[in-house]
Amino acid sequence: MAIRNFSISAKQIFQSNLLLIICCAFYLAWWLLAFKPDGAVKGMKTGWLLILAFAAGLAAIVLAVMGMRSAPVGTAFFPDGLPVWAGLASYFILVAVTRLFFKRPVTTELFLIVGWAVLALSEINTLYGIRMFSHARTVLLTAVIGAAALISLICYVLYYRLEKRPGYFDGMVPLWMVAFVTAGISAAMVI
Repeated sequence: MAIRNFSISAKQIFQSNLLLIICCAFYLAWWLLAFKPDGAVKGMKTGWLLILAFAAGLAAIVLAVMGMRSAPVGTAFFPDGLPVWAGLASYFILVAVTRLFFKRPVTTELFLIVGWAVLALSEINTLYGIRMFSHARTVLLTAVIGAAALISLICYVLYYRLEKRPGYFDGMVPLWMVAFVTAGISAAMVI
C-alpha cells in the first residue's frame, strides 16, 4: 500500500516510526562516541546528540499516540489497555528481578526497553484494529517485538558484568533492535 493511501492515523504511526529510527540513530551516535573504550568523547561534545535523540523520541511518542487515539479501531488484537498495563507491571517486576537477583543497578535503559515494547505492541494493535495488519502479521510482529525486548533485556542485565570493550558492543544491541524492528513494522505497513 502506498503511503499516500494511508489513513491519517496510519500516516502518523508511520511518521512516528521514522522519528523513532532517527532517535535511535542519534542515541547510537552518542553511544559510539561517549562510550568508546579508547578515547571516549565526553560532555557537550557528544551530549547534544542526546538532546536530539530525546527530541526525536518525544516527537515520535506524541505522533504515535495521536495516531493510535484517532484511529477508528474495530476489533483489537489485545484487549483495551493491555499493552500499557502489562508494560507497567513488567517494568516494576523487572526492576525488582534485575536489582535483587542480578544486582544490576536500575538505569533509564530498562524504562526505554519496556516503553518501546509497549509502544510497538500498541501500534500493531491499532494497525490490526484498522485492518491494516492481518491476524498472522500481527502474531508474527508480536513475537518479533517480544524477542527483541528479551534480547535487549539480556543485554541490559549483562552490561555491568562485561569488560569495557564487550560492554561497549553489548550496549548497542538494544538500539539496533529497536531501530530494525521499528523499520520492520514500517515496512509491513507498506507491503
